Amino acid sequence: MTSALILIDVQKGLEDPWFGARNNPAMEENGLRLLAEWRARGLPRVIVQHASTTPGSPLRPDQPGHALKEGYEPLPGEKHVVKGENSAFIGTDLEDWLKDHGLGHITVGGITTEHCVSTTVRMAANLGFKVDLVADACHATAKRRTDGDGDIDAETVHQTELAILDGEFARIVTTHDVIQNLPAA
Repeated sequence: MTSALILIDVQKGLEDPWFGARNNPAMEENGLRLLAEWRARGLPRVIVQHASTTPGSPLRPDQPGHALKEGYEPLPGEKHVVKGENSAFIGTDLEDWLKDHGLGHITVGGITTEHCVSTTVRMAANLGFKVDLVADACHATAKRRTDGDGDIDAETVHQTELAILDGEFARIVTTHDVIQNLPAA
């Protein structure tokens, strides 16, 4: 079964301290490994980029942080989705593009596990897509409770979100396993 690779919001601005501490320092490397394998095999690829409208956000289109990280820039023939919401399906043509290309299965990675990745995965599953979420090709950020009753570290946020999504919305996989199971070039 052909799966489209969807890499979400791998943008320079998400390194800004405004977002909080993160887990999984190997996330970008794993995402680039996936992207290289999809490119080498000529499989469908989607690069998603967030265009924030939030004042002060480093992801606003007029800010340097809006830029994709090196290596994640879409190449000719790759689908580039610019979104303004957490889900890559809201206000974009992603659903139609996937269906028009006969793609009922997606493989997802990106930033952040608990926000745009999770929202896109949930919506994809609700729209009828089969979803593989690559655990080591996404990362989460630490959370501070607004009531002052404690912080939650990024690894706990990441693992909790993966556990919530597992089975109901997605199959949780690793970069290694995904690459091992790709069709030959």
